Amino acid sequence: MSMVQEYKVSNSWSESVLPWFVCFSASLFFFYEFIQGNMFASIADDIMRDFHVQADRMAYLSSIYYLSNVLFLFVAGLILDKYSTKKTIMIAMLLCVLSTFLLAHAHSYYLALFCRFVTGIGSAFCFLGPIRLASRWFPPRRMAMVTGAIVTMAMTGGMLAQYPLTRLVEMIGWRDALMQVGWLGCAMLVVMFFGIIDKPRAAISNAVKKIGVLATAKLAYLNPQTLRAALYTSLMNMAIAVFGAMMGSLYLVQRLGVSKDDASMVNTMLFLGAIIGGPFLGWLSDKLALRILPMKIGVIASLLVVLAVLYLPVSLPMMKVLFFLLGFFTAAQVISYALVVESSSVAMTATAVSVISVLTQGGYIVYQNLFSRLLVSHGDVSILDGVPVYSLADYQFAGLVLPIGLVIALLALMGLKETHGRHA
Repeated sequence: MSMVQEYKVSNSWSESVLPWFVCFSASLFFFYEFIQGNMFASIADDIMRDFHVQADRMAYLSSIYYLSNVLFLFVAGLILDKYSTKKTIMIAMLLCVLSTFLLAHAHSYYLALFCRFVTGIGSAFCFLGPIRLASRWFPPRRMAMVTGAIVTMAMTGGMLAQYPLTRLVEMIGWRDALMQVGWLGCAMLVVMFFGIIDKPRAAISNAVKKIGVLATAKLAYLNPQTLRAALYTSLMNMAIAVFGAMMGSLYLVQRLGVSKDDASMVNTMLFLGAIIGGPFLGWLSDKLALRILPMKIGVIASLLVVLAVLYLPVSLPMMKVLFFLLGFFTAAQVISYALVVESSSVAMTATAVSVISVLTQGGYIVYQNLFSRLLVSHGDVSILDGVPVYSLADYQFAGLVLPIGLVIALLALMGLKETHGRHA
């Protein structure tokens, strides 16, 4: 009788708690990479001052991270579908931590570019890895909520890269702050080593062997359903790419006439909204067994909010609310991952999801550079304490890319096939 009870307790742990613990451990990598990807919003002026560059070259330094990410995402999904997820994640995370330490000591602009490129290589695995594990440990009907939880971990890292990192940089300087980020990565590596557990399935392993690499890539990258869902996700990420990852604090200083600390606090609300919105909208999508409708509502609401952020006369407290709502509604993007997983073969989960990551991370490159080019070209720049300063009109002109992108995202959803929370 005692043995039966022990078995029931053990089985309950493995079915309810262990899957969440495994995914949490793997998601620490995604958390860490969102610090890496979004920290330039807090150190943009320090970077431009130390390396004597303007917004366009600073955007190169920020976006080269996403360039290497995109280049290696093409193979990351295939590697994760073939080899140990745990070993792959650990090696990639180690690469990111080492390049962070190197960046903290870089005094050459080109060495800094190299460090960001290397970090981007490792980060190609930061989302696909946790999603790969989640697809093994959770049933399809729970994937939207689980994906929302994984994205919440990432957004928490993005939030940490805003006001907290800004304060840390003010106290100890951006180089020492990056050293602290590196040591944080070392601590996370320890947790990931003990917390991540591979869960192979014989049936899936056999299926993977039957589908060749080229056939898998063709099925994933030429699937219209997957491509349009990926485009939607990419465009819904534009606000994070432009405001959260790079120019948010500088824009808000001009828009509201507030200090950098206040601006970074507003920018933090963008990630807080996504932290709450991701799991909630994922849970709601699972509960309704609908994917397309919540995605449409999310993009329409995001469009209305972004227009208010750019053009309505608002106070500092109201802007905090608007940034929170923008993060909340753009978090509807998490549903598209469940849609893609359900629209694809179980044997190629990571490869299919990598299509979303390629377009999303590639979008960061396009959106950041497009925004900075429009910003630089629109008006005359002034220099204040060695830092380029742009006018509010310049920012609002460049910001037109945001509502236009959301309209395109809405159009991308038209005609997509509903999966109702089941594998098609």
